[in-house]
Amino acid sequence: MIIGLTIPQFTTLHVAISLVGIATGLIALPAFARGRILPRLTGIFLWTTLLTSLTGFLFPIVAFTPALGVGILSTLILVLTFWAWYGRKLAGSARTIYAVTATIALWLNMFVLVVQSFLKVPALNALAPNGNEPPFLVAQAVVLGVAVLLGYRTMKAKAVA
Repeated sequence: MIIGLTIPQFTTLHVAISLVGIATGLIALPAFARGRILPRLTGIFLWTTLLTSLTGFLFPIVAFTPALGVGILSTLILVLTFWAWYGRKLAGSARTIYAVTATIALWLNMFVLVVQSFLKVPALNALAPNGNEPPFLVAQAVVLGVAVLLGYRTMKAKAVA
């Protein structure tokens, strides 16, 4: 049991939070890149992305895993993102820090989504059962490419509320 939920129930909650974070990030960050700030949606993106990382630490941990490493990295990056968004309100260099760190946080969430999809979705798993086959690598390369492009555009944006 984790916070009163069975592991499958908690996993479902964790995945739902993650999907909300990804969906809202895929709306809020491109809007920011086009010069438009969506405060409520950005707040939902930031908090659900942080909750995704934090709930990941509640799963039973028996050894250091790549998932744990991603969670630690994501949490550290989100500290900067929250500082830039809430603490500095995007003033000065905080705008660039927000753009870069928010994009990295979204990319990490999408990276994990691709990994988990290839592990759990039978059709995808059949294409890349070991996670190092071309379909998996192409999917990750596309996600990374989109994140880099989005990050570049977001960093260059002159956003207004």
